[in-house]
Amino acid sequence: MSQTIFPALRYADAHAAVAWFETVFGAERHAVFAAADGSVAHAEMRIAGNIFMFGQDSVRDDYPVRSPKATNGVTASIYVVLPDAAAVDALHARAAAAGASITHAPNDTDYGSHDFSALDLDGHTWTFGTFDPNAAG
Repeated sequence: MSQTIFPALRYADAHAAVAWFETVFGAERHAVFAAADGSVAHAEMRIAGNIFMFGQDSVRDDYPVRSPKATNGVTASIYVVLPDAAAVDALHARAAAAGASITHAPNDTDYGSHDFSALDLDGHTWTFGTFDPNAAG
């Protein structure tokens, strides 16, 4: 089955977010569309084979999703399954070397995952681990 849920986020500077994800998490651009004002209207990037979407933060009554920087709070997090503990540790090393704010160092959980968490440039929490809900059932 192909991916059917696509996280959609907002960033204070979506152009900076594209570069940050490439540098820190090794994300690949899938598509980036510019708005009339030159900001990012819609971006799609791929991490570990999964696409997530984002765009420039703006105040819109018809789409109230905002950047954590704009709201001074986080209401959700993103979890990405990686193939093994070595991949988790390698991504952690890359993210830490690139200056990411690591909130949880690599660790083994009570439910069998090896994972770490980091904040992105606007404060969204990203966790990368070996726990795969598809295989746990």
